[in-house]
Amino acid sequence: MKSKAILTGVAAIGLATAPVAAQSGFADRAAAPVAEASELEGDSGGIIIAILAAAAIIAGILIAAGGGDDEPLSL
Repeated sequence: MKSKAILTGVAAIGLATAPVAAQSGFADRAAAPVAEASELEGDSGGIIIAILAAAAIIAGILIAAGGGDDEPLSL
């Protein structure tokens, strides 16, 4: 029973110190120089899709909110 408690304690200490040990290896790393910048924005296709999606959402809200008059068309 004591060996189980000792192993549990050793495992807990190992789990507590693992992030500290892993983090110490990153302290001496430096950023590499960049030869040329990447184009993160890409083409304008994403902007067009975002505008169309916003227009579709606004149109859906307007259609759902409008047409609330329930008056009959016949006299």
